[in-house]
Amino acid sequence: MIRRRRRRQRAIASALICLVLLLGAGTAAGTLILDRLHNYTAEYEYEHYNSGFWMGNPFSSDICFAGSDVELDGFEADPEIHSAGLFDIGNNSVLCGYRLFDKVYPASTTKVMTAYVALKYGNLDDVVTVSENAVDFKWDEVTCGLRAGDTVTLYDLLCGLILHSGNDCGAAIAEHISGSIEKFAELMNQEAASLGATGSHFVNPHGLHDDNHYTTAYDLYLIFNACIKDQRFVDIITMDSYTGTLTGADGVRRTETWEPTNLYNSDRHPMPDGIRVLGGKTGTTKLAGNCLIIYDESSEGYPYISVVMGAPSRDVLYAQMDQMMISGING
Repeated sequence: MIRRRRRRQRAIASALICLVLLLGAGTAAGTLILDRLHNYTAEYEYEHYNSGFWMGNPFSSDICFAGSDVELDGFEADPEIHSAGLFDIGNNSVLCGYRLFDKVYPASTTKVMTAYVALKYGNLDDVVTVSENAVDFKWDEVTCGLRAGDTVTLYDLLCGLILHSGNDCGAAIAEHISGSIEKFAELMNQEAASLGATGSHFVNPHGLHDDNHYTTAYDLYLIFNACIKDQRFVDIITMDSYTGTLTGADGVRRTETWEPTNLYNSDRHPMPDGIRVLGGKTGTTKLAGNCLIIYDESSEGYPYISVVMGAPSRDVLYAQMDQMMISGING
């Protein structure tokens, strides 16, 4: 039916164009027809193309689609959070959507996109040499203890990136995959667009603040959803800890142990009754607020993705996440 409608639209448009040529575009009649053709095309695009982009493209067949926000009984969004969403990935439905499409700063939830690109383009057995640039971070910016000249596997870097949120791991991964932070950011944006995350723009692999580095709660869901289809990603986010091996420029080997930053998986915040949090990614900066995206499941084993962005405090972040999961999964 859609194909027939499109053929009909093209046929009408072609006929109108032919008529314009016959009458002459310079005549009053020709000008009027051109105006009507322009308006007709614009209306058709507005009514059909935009919806078709989301509902008819190849990557939309197994995603949770929402054209607008979705209210969830029992969940009241704190007015200070930036956005939130709960996605039933077993049934491809959005159970909760609060400001899903608002522009937000992702902080270290950016590293989900970094992991996606690394898993797609990298060889996890590769041995990476850490540059001076990859360890150039301030004292209060989270790192995994890398030193310039260290050699470490790409797999170990991914574990440090996802579990401990090491900014140095992100920079080292970017330089290894693409040669520079800037080139890697281009690849991040290319891959984000291919996943339908068109409301996002990345300029670095770690999420330290930049006004031109942003996403949406819905885009972050799309990216995370693509990641959990790779068992290697799931294996990492579900770890209790990981001990990475680093070899210094002097040949001396040392180890670093990295634990999950999200409080559910580090046993610093209890999981709600009847819900199991498998793993996820945190992010915090002054402008981004406190952010968290997690992969969770019901007591029956049904899978979900839950995201809260921009909470004013860690307490509010986990209280909102608890309330949303309880209302949507156990409700």
